[in-house]
Order: sequence, then C-alpha cells, then structure tokens
Amino acid sequence: MSTPKTIQRFSSHAEQKAEINRYWQSRTPGERFIAVWEATAAAYAFKGIRYDATRRSPVTLTRVQRTKG
Repeated sequence: MSTPKTIQRFSSHAEQKAEINRYWQSRTPGERFIAVWEATAAAYAFKGIRYDATRRSPVTLTRVQRTKG
C-alpha cells in the first residue's frame, strides 16, 4: 500500500527547507538509511550501472588521536 501524495505550498525557500528537515527528523534512523540506500541505487541505475550491494570495496579504518590541550 503506497502513501497518498500531498501538495504543499510554501511562502519561502527557507520555510520549505525547514519542513523538509522536520520531515526527515521525524523518521527513524533506519528509515533515513533506507532512503539513502534507495537513492544510491537509483543514482547508479541512472548511470546504467546495476548496484550490487555484495560487491564492496575494502574497508579502511583510520584512527585520529588529537593532542590534549
């Protein structure tokens, strides 16, 4: 079942940005992660590349230690 679409009018760009921020802050971290995942897959598809989550680049870990003071 899909969510019904709504149209909103905003009097300024700042008001629109604030509403977008409120929306994403109301979503759970998991929902935000899935949205980014879907956008990434769509971007790859737009370029004609099938996004394969099983193919991963090597993981690189870096530790930065700051000096005290």
